[in-house]
Amino acid sequence: MTTFADASTATGIVPVREPGKPVVVHTPEFGSMAEAAAWLSTHRAAIQAELHRSGAVLLRGMPVTDAASFATARDALIQERAGYKEKATPRTDFGEGVFSSTDLPAVQPIRLHNENSYTLDFPGVLLFGCVTAPAEGGATTVGDMREALRLLPADLAERFARAGWLLVRNYSELAGLPWYKTFATEDKAVAEAYCRENTVGYTWLDDDSMRTEQRRSAIVTHPVTGEKVWFNHFAFWNSRTLDEDVREVLLDTYGADGLPFNTYLGDGTSLTDAEVDTVNEVYDRVTVRETWQVGDVMLVDNILCAHGREAYAGDRKILVAMGEPVALADCRPETAPSTTRHGE
Repeated sequence: MTTFADASTATGIVPVREPGKPVVVHTPEFGSMAEAAAWLSTHRAAIQAELHRSGAVLLRGMPVTDAASFATARDALIQERAGYKEKATPRTDFGEGVFSSTDLPAVQPIRLHNENSYTLDFPGVLLFGCVTAPAEGGATTVGDMREALRLLPADLAERFARAGWLLVRNYSELAGLPWYKTFATEDKAVAEAYCRENTVGYTWLDDDSMRTEQRRSAIVTHPVTGEKVWFNHFAFWNSRTLDEDVREVLLDTYGADGLPFNTYLGDGTSLTDAEVDTVNEVYDRVTVRETWQVGDVMLVDNILCAHGREAYAGDRKILVAMGEPVALADCRPETAPSTTRHGE
């Protein structure tokens, strides 16, 4: 275990760095959540500086025990709340901008991804909090996307820089989410207006379901640090990444064009299995993890750092809040957002 004496130590936080783990800051012992919130407010600038340096900071020792105390920590650390747009996974809403991190089954690991990388504005910061620690597994994994970009083969990174990535979604009651849950409306005209305003191409299908396409930049620049990062859901939603048995069932049921999610290079071409595997191997190389303890809260810079989840056993309750919204336009995207494929 090593600690680094740097500018942050002068302001009362000591980042602890261990191989394979995110940075951990051990907080003082607090007598109340109000006392903890005051400490967080006092040290917010130092924590923010460490966040920009490391991409994720886990604060250990907080008296966070429920959604209310977690929201208090959120308000001390995050100045502006961010919404959850174009929903893709089920979450429980606890009110006041606090959600479950995900309601996907415990046996299903979640690969690294940047939250809402497919929208035109997205949370700049995520805050996770542990109310119930799982008996086994269940870490919220994180990975440095600056390093991921450096590790990608140069020719592959260049293809993505030039063409971007394409997300194709099919909305269904049976797989994924139906369109009215994703767009939070049962009015087709409202959903269509959202798509037009947010550069999402849409088609209504015969069975009253919907298909959307949106091309986004795979590489962006952090608006504060000026660093280029790999920022997308390309591998996360690519059919190659699915469990083989799940992929076969979905393909048999919906066909290659009807999957709930699939991704392509921005010109609509599919990467080879080996190329998708290469991207996922890069994610594996940059992944770090720390076992949750009750009271832990972890700040994640959503641009510098991707996050995921390990499968787990036992009860697990991890809360999340999103904040400090960032516009894609402020991140100097390598390719402009579009409803059409590159070259069309």
